[in-house]
Amino acid sequence: PAAGGGARGGGRGPGPCLRRELKLLKSIFHRGHERFRIASACLDELSCEFLLAGAGGAGAGAAPGPHLPPRGSVPGDPVRIHCNITESYPAVPPIWSVESDDPNLAAVLERLVDIKKGNTLLLQHLKRIISDLCKLYNLPQHPDVEMLDQPLPAEQCTQEDVSSEDEDEEMPEDTEDLDHYEMKEEEPAEGKKSEDDGIGKENLAILEKIKKNQRQDYLNGAVSGSVQATDRLMKELRDIYRSQSFKGGNYAVELVNDSLYDWNVKLLKVDQDSALHNDLQILKEKEGADFILLNFSFKDNFPFDPPFVRVVSPVLSGGYVLGGGAICMELLTKQGWSSAYSIESVIMQISATLVKGKARVQFGANKSQYSLTRAQQSYKSLVQIHEKNGWYTPPKEDG
Repeated sequence: PAAGGGARGGGRGPGPCLRRELKLLKSIFHRGHERFRIASACLDELSCEFLLAGAGGAGAGAAPGPHLPPRGSVPGDPVRIHCNITESYPAVPPIWSVESDDPNLAAVLERLVDIKKGNTLLLQHLKRIISDLCKLYNLPQHPDVEMLDQPLPAEQCTQEDVSSEDEDEEMPEDTEDLDHYEMKEEEPAEGKKSEDDGIGKENLAILEKIKKNQRQDYLNGAVSGSVQATDRLMKELRDIYRSQSFKGGNYAVELVNDSLYDWNVKLLKVDQDSALHNDLQILKEKEGADFILLNFSFKDNFPFDPPFVRVVSPVLSGGYVLGGGAICMELLTKQGWSSAYSIESVIMQISATLVKGKARVQFGANKSQYSLTRAQQSYKSLVQIHEKNGWYTPPKEDG
């Protein structure tokens, strides 16, 4: 995904310390660096690449047995890492994600929680990431990593009320340099526009309301969820609002009680040649509803764990739908999930699976048989069964 394009340019931001951290990073890990490169950087987003050239050699102090490049990647491809920086940095740590479903890479990012908070958290995180990746791929530790321990001017990082004299001397030069870099790379003047480009007014208002609620929760000390999950879910929602499939009326999304962690998703269109499509037309005549309602529930460790998804209504038979409305799909389990999956791709996959599994509406069925508790019980049993026996792949003629 493209960096945020300096959406904060000129606005309230994390302050001069972050500018200096970014400047130092770009001077060390420039575009031509042989091991780690800053691909793009602005005040709220960072994209980096860890180069695997020479991976598998006898790395100094590395564990025996080199780790293979990430699954699904082309040999020689770099490991691409993204970072989002919130307005509350450094009080709120940077949020990292990796373009891979390799659990070893996810584990590298998860270990960052052990780092104590400080004014140069971004530099300390990157130091740990680069060191851990070198160990993972059996590469020698790169000496440039130690340069991340360089102290930044203390008065710029620890005091908000920097004296005007210092500010006059220090800030214009740094601000100018960084903004110039952003203009070349990201065109910050267009950043805000491109982030919201293609999103309808109604949906922009929903995004704004979520942000407002988050700020209020933060002020009230009642923050729910995790920064990592919240940031990713905002990105997913923004991507959905921008997508042609959403705009074309294939599905609709509604946040339950304005919660970013609880979504109701309506499947409005299924394969027109399917029996399920015909059943939904009949359902419309009988009950005035011609959609399948799904509920997506997200936990704090999303996107590293999948959402819990269940069918709310109507009651279905077949289509890999279990008792209580749980769905029998490997990609919805920890074993089959990848943090790289988008929510839209999961929605479309569920829609296709219902049709492939020949789902039919159970007219007249007791609607109360679908509940969160029953769906969770079915899901738990499903996971235990498949952990023992593996996943059954239907023959091709069955879809």
